Amino acid sequence: MDNQTNNQKAIGKVITVDEAKCIGCGLCVSTCPDVFELDDNGKAQVKDSNACKSCDCQETIDNCPAKAISWQES
Repeated sequence: MDNQTNNQKAIGKVITVDEAKCIGCGLCVSTCPDVFELDDNGKAQVKDSNACKSCDCQETIDNCPAKAISWQES
């Protein structure tokens, strides 16, 4: 399944990180480096939500050990 198909849930939504839940493991940055980065506190943040076209953001959501990443209505 390609990234466009995997990200179909994202239509009309943006990817977000709940920094209170984030444990700073960096898995999201490894999976989607164009979308996520770690901030100065070592927590994940979204740097470009439009970059989900270049990676599988849904996989990042599914694999986040802290369940800190989700889609929200835009």
